Amino acid sequence: MSVPDSVSSPEAPHLFEARRQIHPRSVDGVYRRLKWAIMVVTLTIYYVTPWLRWDRGPYAPDQAVLVDLANRRFFMFSIEIWPHEFYYVAGLLIMAGVGLFLVTSAVGRAWCGYACPQTVWTDLFLHVERLIDGDRNAQIKLERGPWTLDKVVKRAAKHSAWLLIALATGGAWIFYFADAPTLARSFVSGEAPFVAYGTVMTLTATTYILGGLLREQVCIYMCPWPRIQGAMMDEQSLTVTYKHWRGEPRTHGTKRTAVDLPAQKVGDCIDCNACVAVCPTGIDIRQGSQIGCITCGLCIDACDQVMEKLERPTRLIGYTTSLDSSLAIAGKPTMPALKRLLRPRTLVYFSVWGAIGLGMLFMLGQRDRIDIHALQDRNPTWVRLSDGSIRNTYTINVRNMQNRPRTMEISLDGLAQAQLWAEDGTRERAGRSVQVTVPADQVAKTRLFIAAPAMGEPREALAFVVRALDEEGGEAADESFFERPEGGR
Repeated sequence: MSVPDSVSSPEAPHLFEARRQIHPRSVDGVYRRLKWAIMVVTLTIYYVTPWLRWDRGPYAPDQAVLVDLANRRFFMFSIEIWPHEFYYVAGLLIMAGVGLFLVTSAVGRAWCGYACPQTVWTDLFLHVERLIDGDRNAQIKLERGPWTLDKVVKRAAKHSAWLLIALATGGAWIFYFADAPTLARSFVSGEAPFVAYGTVMTLTATTYILGGLLREQVCIYMCPWPRIQGAMMDEQSLTVTYKHWRGEPRTHGTKRTAVDLPAQKVGDCIDCNACVAVCPTGIDIRQGSQIGCITCGLCIDACDQVMEKLERPTRLIGYTTSLDSSLAIAGKPTMPALKRLLRPRTLVYFSVWGAIGLGMLFMLGQRDRIDIHALQDRNPTWVRLSDGSIRNTYTINVRNMQNRPRTMEISLDGLAQAQLWAEDGTRERAGRSVQVTVPADQVAKTRLFIAAPAMGEPREALAFVVRALDEEGGEAADESFFERPEGGR
């Protein structure tokens, strides 16, 4: 199939825009300081959490947050999640999703602008770049200049620093899955499992590439959230907005002469491009809402600095809603912040989010710390003993979800004339219950035998009940059945 000349010819328009290297200028202001604070808090939580200790007694790990894959446990301070309780993890993920919907409907892409890992690490890499290469103008000059010794040294220093940050990021991640001090020693000595080194190298590469090289490309092209957020927002959602009704028509610089433009038609925007220079994605917010805007607020800080120098009102660029913009253009008062926040959409999201959280807290408070599961042996289903009675065999799993060993009693409920004994016992010592000691945070497996008269129903219901014999107590039960040959024969 031939390619049309309109596409293949040298004069044909380009279908894809070449990437423009972005060098955001540093800025100081309310939102920049807020981003600093959030970056420090989030990075501290990520890097420090695996090293926090939490005393759970001598039978459990003392790491505050630990995903113990070997023993299939998830520890988070005083909470311990077992595999059969994975619905708690699912609940947390659902809460995170609904919480993101709530934040987006209320304050737009605030998650993207302040707390998203891509934003946090990219911001950190940008600060390292400014520290080594200088601010925006120095970076542009260095990029366009020839490869001198100074440029080589700065490039090597910058990328080495980025790689060290990426390595620390990957290293911190693996500490969530094993005891951090122990794994750190084995990792440095070369004795750690291969999967640890592979994970660190993979995360080092992804952090370096996404945070250092791709940067805004991830937010604009790779991340699906900008394309989803439209369904979460409405005319009362906050977005970063250029107030064109106040800024237009623009003037070039600070000159406002009646010859060039009548004074009554001159806007506050002097077309200085400070808002564009500080934007981490390189967009011009004056062109309206765009997929590249992560609502970080840095353009607000930059514009406010210019307005203050010109002694004009600040917030020519600011957080506002589409509805408030329409009201301001019409000369009407804007909607109060509380009324804007407490609207049906946000109340529904918050109600769902809160209901899930309260439900999980209630379930955590009410959950049993012991459990039992009975499985009848099927080969053979029953055995006739020398005295004519019928014996069934069961595999019993008793779960102790406490961080100490516990002695428990397994008793039989139902099947009135039956006797019960354990694999290490005898029928002569059989009764209606047996005792087992279950290690801390373990599942004890034991085989139990039940003998009952041959005459009776072919399939008779029963239940195994386990009770803890310590002061804390607690019990659980699991239903099963006893089988006989029909007619007792």
